[in-house]
Amino acid sequence: MKQFQYVRPANQQSVLAAIAQPGTKIIAGGSNLVDLMKHGVMAPDKLVDINKLPLRNISGISNGLHIGALALNSQVAEDQQVKTKFPLLSQALNAGASAQLRNMATVGGNMMQRTRCPYFYDTAMPCNKRAPGTGCGAKEGFNRMHAIFGFSDKCIAVHPSDMCVALAALDATVLIQGKKGVRKLKFTDFHRLPGVTPELDNNLAKDELITGLEIPNNNFAQHSYYLKVRDRASYAFALISVAAALDIHNGIIKDARLAMGGVAHKPWRLTAAEQLLKGKPATVANFEQAAQVAMQGAKAFKDNAFKLKMAPASITEALTHAAGLA
Repeated sequence: MKQFQYVRPANQQSVLAAIAQPGTKIIAGGSNLVDLMKHGVMAPDKLVDINKLPLRNISGISNGLHIGALALNSQVAEDQQVKTKFPLLSQALNAGASAQLRNMATVGGNMMQRTRCPYFYDTAMPCNKRAPGTGCGAKEGFNRMHAIFGFSDKCIAVHPSDMCVALAALDATVLIQGKKGVRKLKFTDFHRLPGVTPELDNNLAKDELITGLEIPNNNFAQHSYYLKVRDRASYAFALISVAAALDIHNGIIKDARLAMGGVAHKPWRLTAAEQLLKGKPATVANFEQAAQVAMQGAKAFKDNAFKLKMAPASITEALTHAAGLA
């Protein structure tokens, strides 16, 4: 690991001034960035510690819930407002990483974490995300964990977060502070697909800071379920994950939200399947139909063809649990 400067500004203005300088990265919990630095994947000249900023609050707002960017994953998962009104988020957070990491990782850091593709972490291998123009080692390599949606010939990596899958399903909004003021961005627009610039994970500008999230009120609390299929019961990234939320009245689905993890470069929202479910009875047959619609456009590589069967089965299972039919 190369030597670097470390600063800990006391206010947002100082943070914004610091991160505008080349070679600078923000650090909060450090649960992903420090790993990347140890592996030589990232080598910042300066770290800007933002832990002095007052961004840990979780509070109700007129139309939903506000979560500060420095709120810990464990804090959010156990917050009573989250567990009562947005249990899908609590379930997703508790499915992620380990208890020790959840006690360090922040909401903003979780959003900013980078792919766990082994070719990205191995600096001896080609990776367009780590070193643009070198190629994608995963395409012809071992790609069991990789994407079946939204990939490009430049990158087939997947986004690793569980939290972000739930936030995509819950229509969250990201609050972003820049020198020109605050802007709001739909959570589903925050992360990017790889396209021709896989090195760009999201739409946050270099001189901007995530300050928090807003989650709008909904009627999904009684019928939410986060399913994570993985190789072992804990501390493993998803092969497939599904965030399912239903608004059911007298057996009829009034509204639905669905998103998947482990399948794309960003949390993958299943809007066509959501539309299909609206107005239909909450039955396993309808869930299976929605799962097939959700798989339109999916394409596998040599080692991850199993995802083409696992994904629709997981969607059906998550919806069945969310509806209370399991």
